[in-house]
Amino acid sequence: MSGSAKIAVIDYGMGNLRSVAKAVEAAGGDVRIVTRPDEIAGAAGLVLPGVGALADCISALRASGLDQAVREWIAADRPFLGVCLGLQALFEFSEEGNIEGLGVFPGKVVRFKLPPEFKVPHMGWNTVRFTQPDSPLIAGLATEGEAFYFVHSYHCVPADPALVLAECEYGIKFTAAIARGRCFATQFHPEKSQAKGIALYHNFVEVAARS
Repeated sequence: MSGSAKIAVIDYGMGNLRSVAKAVEAAGGDVRIVTRPDEIAGAAGLVLPGVGALADCISALRASGLDQAVREWIAADRPFLGVCLGLQALFEFSEEGNIEGLGVFPGKVVRFKLPPEFKVPHMGWNTVRFTQPDSPLIAGLATEGEAFYFVHSYHCVPADPALVLAECEYGIKFTAAIARGRCFATQFHPEKSQAKGIALYHNFVEVAARS
């Protein structure tokens, strides 16, 4: 461990905040729960968790000013990790509620359109294939076959395929994670993914500690 990095976890009044905070702490992070942009000062890493409706997530971020704080943080290439809605929020548009996202990356979020034998939401364990094997987020993890826990009805379609960090198959192939610089985001829930998920959070804390 390179040291206990201060990790700001955004609280916008929804979702899996506590389980994410506990997982980051278990991975060695010094967690600070934040609700306003000024509370981020001094943090080495920023985490945007989320479950629920994306429209509510986006409106809450805008109401607090954290939407602009997230955009500026990522633009400065500071360590960022989005989880589930925290991934979907980064794109320009979502079919869920037909809303504009934060627009950090070009692309959209679409509902699964699957053969009838596949139920929506996609829920449970599934394996992923990492497409950026040198990414620091996945240090120590296998390039193929690692299983993580998913719960989602929508998936991201990045305009730039080079943004994709991991792919998963559930009736179709879809984006399971993205990475660019020190910005990372996962569709799966590392905090629900046992040892492999904690390993991923540990890797993020290590990136933050070196920043």
